[in-house]
Amino acid sequence: MSPFTAEIIGTMLVILLGNGVVANVVLKGTKGNNSGWIVITTGWAFAVFVGVTVAGPISGAHLNPAVTIGLALIGKFAWSKVSYYIIAQIIGAMLGAFLVWLFHKDHFAITEDEGGKLACFSTIPAIRNTFSNLISEIIGAFVLIFVIFYIAGPELSISTASDAKIGLGSIGALPVAILVWAIGLSLGGTTGYAINPARDLGPRIMHTLLLKGSSDWSYAWIPILGPIIGACLAALLYIAML
Repeated sequence: MSPFTAEIIGTMLVILLGNGVVANVVLKGTKGNNSGWIVITTGWAFAVFVGVTVAGPISGAHLNPAVTIGLALIGKFAWSKVSYYIIAQIIGAMLGAFLVWLFHKDHFAITEDEGGKLACFSTIPAIRNTFSNLISEIIGAFVLIFVIFYIAGPELSISTASDAKIGLGSIGALPVAILVWAIGLSLGGTTGYAINPARDLGPRIMHTLLLKGSSDWSYAWIPILGPIIGACLAALLYIAML
C-alpha cells in the first residue's frame, strides 16, 4: 500500500464510521435513533482510531488537510507532497460518504428531515453565526493540530548514545482518538467540529450528487477555511515556543 492509497483508505474508514454513527443516531428507524451526542462523539473517536491504525504505518495517517498543512508548516512534512495527500483525503472522504449512504439507504428514504440527512454527510452549525462558527472551527482545529505536534512515540533510553524504540502497534493510534473525543465532547456542540476540510467537503459533494437536495454550500467555506487557519496558528505557536 502506498501513502496515497493509505490516505484514501484511512480517510474512507474515518468517514464511514464517523458519519455512520451520525446516521445511526439521526436517521429514522435505526436501532441507534436518538441515542445522543455521547454516542456520536464516541463513534467519531473510534473512527479516527480505526483510520489511524490502518494508515499510520504507511502514510503517517494525516487523514486531514489541516494536519498535512500544519506538519508542512513546522518542517515535518515535505511541501511537495501536500497536494498529493489532500487529494487522497478528499477522495477517501467521498468514498466513505458514499458507503454511509449505501449502508443506510433505506433509512435515508424514510427520513423526512432534510437537515438531519445533511448532518449524516457534513457539518451544520447549531446557531448560524458566521463569525462565531468560524471561531469555533479555528479553535477546535488549533487544539487538534497543536496537541498532535506534541504526541510522541514511545522511547526507552538505553544509553546517552542510543534509544530503543518500543512499538505500541495499534495502541499507538489511541492518543489521537482520545484527542478527537475530547474536542467533540468539549468543543463540538456549536458547529459539529469538522476540524477537517476533507471530512466536510468530500461528503458534502456526495450529498449533492446522491440526495440532490440543499447541501448548504453557503456555509461550506467555514469548515474548510477554519481548520486551515487553526492549523496555521498552531504551527506559528509551536515554532515560537521551540
